[in-house]
Amino acid sequence: MTPFRVLGHDRNSAARRGLLTTAHAAIPTPVFMPVATHGFMRAVPIEMVIDTGAPVILGNTYHLHVRPGIDRIDALGGLHAFMAWPRAILTDSGGFQITSLADHRRVTDDGIVFKSHVDGSEHVFTPESVVEAQARMGVDIAMLLDECTPHPYTPGESLAGLERTLRWAERAACVPTREGQLRFCITQGGVDPALRSRAARELNAMPFDGNAIGGLGIGEGRERMYETLRTHVPELREDRPRYLMGVGPPGDLVEAVAAGVDMFDCVIPSRHGRNGVVYTDDGVLHVKVARLAERRDPIDPNCACPACRRHSLGYLNHLFKTRDSLMGTLLTLHNLHYFQRLMQRIRDAIDDGTFDALRARVVAAYPPKVPGIRPRPKD
Repeated sequence: MTPFRVLGHDRNSAARRGLLTTAHAAIPTPVFMPVATHGFMRAVPIEMVIDTGAPVILGNTYHLHVRPGIDRIDALGGLHAFMAWPRAILTDSGGFQITSLADHRRVTDDGIVFKSHVDGSEHVFTPESVVEAQARMGVDIAMLLDECTPHPYTPGESLAGLERTLRWAERAACVPTREGQLRFCITQGGVDPALRSRAARELNAMPFDGNAIGGLGIGEGRERMYETLRTHVPELREDRPRYLMGVGPPGDLVEAVAAGVDMFDCVIPSRHGRNGVVYTDDGVLHVKVARLAERRDPIDPNCACPACRRHSLGYLNHLFKTRDSLMGTLLTLHNLHYFQRLMQRIRDAIDDGTFDALRARVVAAYPPKVPGIRPRPKD
């Protein structure tokens, strides 16, 4: 039985609602995955992340390989037991993080040779070893090793990265699958429609469970990203979930959903929360501003997060000014609740035919250029 079912479509866009069944959770889509790069979320206990309602969380194979190591995670019962997370886990392959190491890695047709950012030790990732590492960690969804060409890139560099990614996918497809584990391939090709079409055509024919879209949100600009999604997403298989990697702000989420994307991840809820920025229906709010010091009301009276249930904006402003770590915990929790609630509203709007109106409200609150938001930040 296919792990993904489409349950409904929006009347006026390519937005769709679905259900992805994994070994540890049934994931309603569209879905936003909180990022726990190192097996934890900074400043927030894992039980509080569970309370946000997130059905799936994301870890990173590169960072977990470097520290604490796949052997240790395996010996301690796998990643679910290691981080005490009872629901689904998706792990990125680490290809993006490794390619961002610049002078500390070497990409070859066989794989990637890189030096650890922790201690300088040398390691090798191959398409096969990355799949095997994720199998040993016991994650629900394993991403394949890909080459994400850093922006800016030449057409030749984009083509070379795509061809290497396709060859690596063919090799990964030959590695035996761990029972119950899903595998997602990744399309590359920058913003070139012909390269994206080739990626879709070749990967659609391979035996994977989902199609991720890589190489966007890395500096090409939001309009070019939107244009690429509108042409590329319809080329991906209808019966597989479509995952836009590393994106992003609420405005980008609704535009990508309108193009037919099902899954997202980004570190901005936690990174911005730790820096005093919260997300609301009216846009971002910086709790450091002086005018909030006298406010008795919460961030959002309709939010069920601990920050909104218990604390005023004046108190959060005080935490920021005193640089207390509690601020990061509370604001991160609020942002995680906001993103989960936004995705629930998107799913409901697709069902009841009001997605257009919701999309317009979110885009108005979060226009393409939002101060302080960077493309695909790394936690």
